[in-house]
Amino acid sequence: MSASAIVLQFLNGLASASSLFLLAAGLSLIFGVSRIVNFAHGSLYMLGMYLAVWLSSRIGFWGGVPVAALLVAVGGAGIEMLVLRRLYKAPELLQLLATFAMVLVISDLTLWTWGPEDTLGPRAPGFADAVSIMGSRFPRYELLLIALGPLVFGLLHLALTRTRWGTLVRAATEDREMAGALGVNQRWLFTGVFALGSLLAGLGGALAVPREPASLGVDLAAISDAFVVVVVGGLGSIPGAFLAALLIGEVKAFCIGLGYSKITLGVEFIVMALVLVVRPWGLLGRPIAIQRGSAVESPIPALTIRGWLVFGAVIAFLAVTPPFADSYSVILLTDVFAFALLAVSLHFILGPGGLVSFGHAAYFGLGAYGAALLLLRWHAPMEAALALGPLLALGGAVVCGWFCVRLSGVYLAMLTLAFAQIAWSIALQWDAVTGGSNGLIGAWPAPWLASKTAYYYLALLVCGTAIALLWRVLQAPFGYALRGSRDSPLRADAIGIDVRRTQWIAFSASGAFAGIAGALYAFSKGSISPEVLSVPRSVDALVMVLLGGVQTLAGPALGAAAFTWLEDSLSRDFSYWRAAIGGVVLLIVLAFPRGVLRALKR
Repeated sequence: MSASAIVLQFLNGLASASSLFLLAAGLSLIFGVSRIVNFAHGSLYMLGMYLAVWLSSRIGFWGGVPVAALLVAVGGAGIEMLVLRRLYKAPELLQLLATFAMVLVISDLTLWTWGPEDTLGPRAPGFADAVSIMGSRFPRYELLLIALGPLVFGLLHLALTRTRWGTLVRAATEDREMAGALGVNQRWLFTGVFALGSLLAGLGGALAVPREPASLGVDLAAISDAFVVVVVGGLGSIPGAFLAALLIGEVKAFCIGLGYSKITLGVEFIVMALVLVVRPWGLLGRPIAIQRGSAVESPIPALTIRGWLVFGAVIAFLAVTPPFADSYSVILLTDVFAFALLAVSLHFILGPGGLVSFGHAAYFGLGAYGAALLLLRWHAPMEAALALGPLLALGGAVVCGWFCVRLSGVYLAMLTLAFAQIAWSIALQWDAVTGGSNGLIGAWPAPWLASKTAYYYLALLVCGTAIALLWRVLQAPFGYALRGSRDSPLRADAIGIDVRRTQWIAFSASGAFAGIAGALYAFSKGSISPEVLSVPRSVDALVMVLLGGVQTLAGPALGAAAFTWLEDSLSRDFSYWRAAIGGVVLLIVLAFPRGVLRALKR
């Protein structure tokens, strides 16, 4: 690269870093005080974009930017008061699900208000042209962004270190209980912090309008970038977020400049994974002991003889169902079997293991891609592809699990998310092998399984056997060792249980069984795409587990059936079905945190 090209890429990196910091600073501030990883932060950023475009045609761009940011701040305060205020002492899993439910609600609210088309915003008046730098043209607006990032950082630093409000925020960050004991009104403090964090997200979105169109998919892309910056810099550290934004912005800029554009989607998650492995609390963060309720607040009961008889009766009922069901119902039930195995495999580590995974769909997708690649690229028999495809998921789980079991809490959830996003970016951009965004098409079953009914029976047999095996393992000595490692790692280690090894084996087995479910799903659909590895699919699995109840064995399988039926019914009959799903998730989290089925049983 020439000297001028290096300078221009460096400036591009600085402009991107400023945008990333504006997005991530609010998320870091919110986590520092409330300890909530706000998945809806990207949605607030998206709202800032749409509001800025809408307001620009009425009061001008420079008038619309602050008004959009203030409106987003009001909306963020409302979310905190109505939803998150009830979840400050809840497990991370419930908080993540509640904020993701808000993503679905806000997405459909935006769709209803502004429609599905991308919305182009105006150029920033006074900054629409370019300046000459070392013989090349560089947008003047990018220079403005380069200046805004440090300015906002300086103002935040002054507010946190030179004002009484900042003192209260830092006190709540250090010790919330002590701050409350000294008379600090935590409710209004948390609401104010959430409003400020939302204002920064809305400001970042509004200022991004001259650079990119407002679109419905920008929320998940934005929150992924924000998570990377916040985790790399250190959860709750504003200086860390600023440093991490500079690092990520420059790394991505020079990847593009050096001709490695295909790795730009994954390179930031590679950086995030490396930082979490080497320094889990981030570059400028500090270790945080998160004291919350466990994901499992009571022992998971063993499946009694009566329970096994009920399980056998359900399998027998499903075995005689196809002759009395229409073809669509047979296909839907086949999907239910695959998702039930996915949910049970996640519950295997989430409930008895206490390991919160926010990227479990990665192994579901790896199993699907493994089977499809064996069939389509290496021309293996379908039966061999189905049997050997999940080995790719097992390999991924073995590698990722080795790193993940060394962390806990939100750090563990973020590392599983990083590995899942790396896998997703590889599947999306490795066109020669995975087919890229088009995926792999033509992965159909063997002739003797071509009938939907025949494949239904295969899926029932495989998934039923796999679920029974997972449940049996939980009642074996290994299952009790896994629960002991979850409940009291120090005591488990003292009596000779290798805690990390036990959790690693469980993580690997869970990934392998998720891969089996993925392989079955791939042949059921006849094609596979990167969507099966995405974050929303991982969230679906978590919702399935939560719907049935983490404290039960059969709950996740029943939750998978209920969720699949609900999603199918709503998506066919209701245009804004994502908002409806989000509302159901919020209802479960707030009213039935132990699961609907468990609540009904009680």
